[in-house]
Amino acid sequence: MEFNSNFAYDLKVGQVAEEALAEILQNKKIEIKRDLKAFKTGNIFIEYESRGNKSGIAKSKADYYCFFISDFRLFLIETNELKNICRRYLNTNRDVKGGDSNTSKGILLPIKNLIDEM
Repeated sequence: MEFNSNFAYDLKVGQVAEEALAEILQNKKIEIKRDLKAFKTGNIFIEYESRGNKSGIAKSKADYYCFFISDFRLFLIETNELKNICRRYLNTNRDVKGGDSNTSKGILLPIKNLIDEM
């Protein structure tokens, strides 16, 4: 977007974004995850199996996933888009065990890659 010092124009651009976010939040299911270690490690763990059963993203009915990686930093992504990104890491060194007593499986997704692919 080009620089524009016109407040009325900037206000309209902001209002369009506000309306888009309101539409996302209205009548949508959002899975919210809080992972404060992610900001330090640079990775988010996306669980898909626990104790041999589908879990996490594999069973989620959410339209969107929201990841809080600090008190003021978050990512909002459509669940289907996140699933497509995670599938690329299945059966790689990013497909790891985790969770309580390492009984879950998930994708250790680099935040940088998540941003790049969004």
